[in-house]
Amino acid sequence: MAVSLGMRISGLLVVGAVAVAVAAFGGDGSGGPDRGGREGTIVTVGPSDSPRAHGSSASPTPRTSPAGEASGTVGPGGPHHTHTTTPPPSSASPTPSAGNKPLLSPGWLPRGPVSPNADAVPDPSSVYDRLRDPARCRAALKVIPPVSADPEWRVLRALATACLAVQGKGGSWETAAREYTALAGKADTCKGRAAYAVLGGLLDFHRQHPDATVQLQASSGGTPACAYRIAGVDRDEAQPGDTVGIELRGTYFDHAELLRYGSVLIGGRLLPGPPVPRSESGDELVLSAVVPALDGYPKTVDVVVRYGAVEVRLVDAFTVVAPNVLPSPSVPSGTPQGMLSFGPLPAHLPRP
Repeated sequence: MAVSLGMRISGLLVVGAVAVAVAAFGGDGSGGPDRGGREGTIVTVGPSDSPRAHGSSASPTPRTSPAGEASGTVGPGGPHHTHTTTPPPSSASPTPSAGNKPLLSPGWLPRGPVSPNADAVPDPSSVYDRLRDPARCRAALKVIPPVSADPEWRVLRALATACLAVQGKGGSWETAAREYTALAGKADTCKGRAAYAVLGGLLDFHRQHPDATVQLQASSGGTPACAYRIAGVDRDEAQPGDTVGIELRGTYFDHAELLRYGSVLIGGRLLPGPPVPRSESGDELVLSAVVPALDGYPKTVDVVVRYGAVEVRLVDAFTVVAPNVLPSPSVPSGTPQGMLSFGPLPAHLPRP
């Protein structure tokens, strides 16, 4: 039976529609395996490689990671973006926050060591020891002379003032800065130089953080400010009765106290009386000592200087040699050398 032209055209349209549907839902019609493991099955959900597959939201919300990165996804066909949020510039405020690191406290005074301070009278060395506890800056300030030409006192006063200012307890940065400039190179003791250096550190901290206040912490351990020792004796050889100079360096106490309460030993012999000063400058002091008579010559001796519980020793400091002049046999025993005995003089002899 003959088929009309209209029916043929209708059949071609139906076949074409089926082909288009297969191409749309089944790819190239190769019949590859789908995600269900069955061949030839037509999947009617969205593409499985889409970021929105399996019920994900159509408008993804960016997720912030602990590291501060915000990552978000876009619709299919668009690129995947990963961008980093830039933290705001660090604030000058001293208050620690999530975006600011806590300020480090400036360094404080190193140990002295502690001055014996036998007379219990405040002096720069003992006040330095008080200032080692930054909680006592106000108390230390009360015993420092308000007006003094002594650079040691002036440095300590400026340091105590800056100590209060940096901790938000008063003080005056202007006074501290003015004294720091005026006292450059004038602190001539080990404790004075240490105090001046710490004062400079506080002023640097204030310049970098003008509105900051911190709690100062007392230092522990580390190298002491002073290295007290006998630097030397001014003679290699000496006889009993000679005078030698004993040079002390790095003194960390009032020299007047040593001269009042100290003592000197040469070759194990304690010299009579307190030490005698020859000269002093800053933390250097030269003592004058008379060499005692010893048993046996020549003899290399140690020199010891004591003050309270503090003792410094110079081993094999010098050699004591035998005296050049011995007492004359004609001089009666007990008569000091160089003195005349009291006998009758020729002018007083009786007449014949």
